[in-house]
Amino acid sequence: MSNAQVLRNGLLGTGILFGIFLALDYSLDSRVWEGMVVSKSALTVEYCEFNHPGRLFHQPVNTYSNLIYFFYGMVVFQLGWKDWKASANREANTVRRFPYLSLLLASNFIYLSLGSTFFHSSLTWMGQRMDMNATYGLTLSLICIGLVQVLVKKELTKQIQVGLVVGMLLLIAGFLPLALQISSSILLPSLFLILLVLGIINYFQYPAQRIPVLGVLSFVLLAVAIQIRALDVAKVNCDPMSIWQGHALWHLLTATSSLSMYFYFQRVKKKFRFRRD
Repeated sequence: MSNAQVLRNGLLGTGILFGIFLALDYSLDSRVWEGMVVSKSALTVEYCEFNHPGRLFHQPVNTYSNLIYFFYGMVVFQLGWKDWKASANREANTVRRFPYLSLLLASNFIYLSLGSTFFHSSLTWMGQRMDMNATYGLTLSLICIGLVQVLVKKELTKQIQVGLVVGMLLLIAGFLPLALQISSSILLPSLFLILLVLGIINYFQYPAQRIPVLGVLSFVLLAVAIQIRALDVAKVNCDPMSIWQGHALWHLLTATSSLSMYFYFQRVKKKFRFRRD
């Protein structure tokens, strides 16, 4: 499967989901969300975009912009699948020799696309919890990839790979109650910092193999996204009816930042081989 095919398949899948979103948005209304607890975000009007109380998608721009997570999830899934089929390749790096990591990350990209869609379309407490848990899941998946790159010096058995992924899924589930105890303003930056440290350590471990521009791009995009989100929450240059919404741009930038960090750990400039014990 070529890179062009990967992109075409990702665009096709995302286009189909976009069509499903359109059909649902114009055939259903807000009664779907009746009986669900409204989120604190909705009560405080956290984001700039106007809340359309009669529509299925209360915040349509912030909802549809989540398709970018789905697209990237499709791309990463296919790359992981390619690595799975090429598992005999002795010249792949740790991430490519451990395709479960790519599949885990792809699943969390898709989880976030659906979780954030649920939240911005419904503005419910349950949707907000799913959205935040998926955000933690995506970040934790990248941290797991970084830890494997930093700590693993040889091939892992399939049993260890599966066990690690199962452990990660349990950890992500554990963040559901944890997120109610620790503010996201503390928890999420802490995870970003861990990811930054892992990226720096891995660069100094393998400077000839890493592509530093990808790591730098990832954190530059993240820094810009955080600033744009803050401006959106503060209602700076806010036009509630515009198709240009700061939080939608946050979705685009954080998704691209995450993909850049994945490629930073996955791609290498020079070929190398694992040693077998």
